[in-house]
Amino acid sequence: MSLPTDPRGFIYRDTLDPETAARLTAEALGNAEDGELYLQYRKTEAFGFDDGRLKTASYDTQSGFGLRAVSGETTAFAHANEITPEAIRRAAETMALIDPAKGAKAPPPRLNNRHLYTDADPLDLVPFADKVNLCQTIDAAARARDPRVVQVSVSLTGQWSVVEIVRPDGFIATDVRPLVRLNVSIVVESNGRRETGTFGTGGRALYDRLFEPATWNRAIDEALAQAVVNLDAEDAPAGEMTVLCGPGWPGVLLHEAVGHGLEGDFNRKGTSAFSGRVGQRVAAPGVTVVDDGSMGERRGSLSIDDEGTPTQENILIEDGILKGYIQDRLNARLMGVAPTGNGRRESFQHAPMPRMTNTFMTGGNDDPAELLSRVKKGIFAKSFGGGQVDIVSGKFVFSCTEAYRIENGRLGAPIKGATLIGDGPTVLNKVTGIGNDFALDEGIGMCGKGGQSVPAGVGQPTLLIDGLTVGGTAA
Repeated sequence: MSLPTDPRGFIYRDTLDPETAARLTAEALGNAEDGELYLQYRKTEAFGFDDGRLKTASYDTQSGFGLRAVSGETTAFAHANEITPEAIRRAAETMALIDPAKGAKAPPPRLNNRHLYTDADPLDLVPFADKVNLCQTIDAAARARDPRVVQVSVSLTGQWSVVEIVRPDGFIATDVRPLVRLNVSIVVESNGRRETGTFGTGGRALYDRLFEPATWNRAIDEALAQAVVNLDAEDAPAGEMTVLCGPGWPGVLLHEAVGHGLEGDFNRKGTSAFSGRVGQRVAAPGVTVVDDGSMGERRGSLSIDDEGTPTQENILIEDGILKGYIQDRLNARLMGVAPTGNGRRESFQHAPMPRMTNTFMTGGNDDPAELLSRVKKGIFAKSFGGGQVDIVSGKFVFSCTEAYRIENGRLGAPIKGATLIGDGPTVLNKVTGIGNDFALDEGIGMCGKGGQSVPAGVGQPTLLIDGLTVGGTAA
């Protein structure tokens, strides 16, 4: 069977054509205020290289549609992995159960011809053997770096997705989305003690950059350095203390502690710590938080969101003042504001909800070295692992994967087992220094909400936070 040359051919390749899809959508959603037919084709591959051999290699394809009708606060949703007129008609029977719209029909998104990334397929452009050879090369190079290396794990993943949004008002939007990622994990051992370091990079692009020696050698160096540092790590101190957070990936703390609380659904329902506070001061002066899904080739970027709305830069907090929330179409309409391009879904099997894209705090004017010199006693959190947050209170817990003591303005011994505990609104008001070294993460983030996972980006400059609870094991 020959493959389609037009990406849309992967969606309209059975008995469904674009004209029929538009007609069936108009018929199915005639009584609704809003809604769409979401068509998707996606293929994914993943390689896992561990202990000097290829342990896993997977390839799968997935296609289907989700049909959604919205009236007021009520949503009807049905999906199927069969893209045919018959399946869409069956799904339309569910749409017929929704109460007829009492309000005006929602207008379509604005048209957009912007492309933030290539529509080429990363999976087909590089032979299977070359991908395996890259993993093998990284494994050998990592083991040759240091005699203390006892285990190397390399993962390489790629994805290519075609989505089309068909609305009952005739609006149609298509997006072709690549996504690649490389991860390196290294275990070192010395005197019977083992520690791990990890590093990953990726984005909405082809495999080209990941295959460059400079890229994968840096991944090895960063993972190895983290592992070696942790060999000498002491138990983390505990108590309330000053915390200096590094630039880039530590922005994941901001993502969890603040970002979710700024999503429209939580604020419409009044369950966020930021509900009803637009126009009020919610952070220290100088703190500006942005969500921007329109950045080229970033992991969290989208040319259009999963409702067809073009992504954009959304200033959520400006100089400490709350300016607004990130919105999908449903919550924006119910709150009387415009959608912000943040309606996202994991796949055709899921209804959209307001989600972050690339969320970050912008840079300030402080020299990071000067910020360090201000700290008499505290910790420097260079990298974070997992964390969790309670949306209602904003309380969070985060574990540090690389951290150091700070004593009299200088970095001290590395520490292990440190967790940062606090709540987003309070932490934002305790920011006393904002570095001029803003950086985005390397392109590895995944965000979970409501049982759905989507790629996301984070970022920040070096941040000085005065008084954050640190959970540890040492006095």
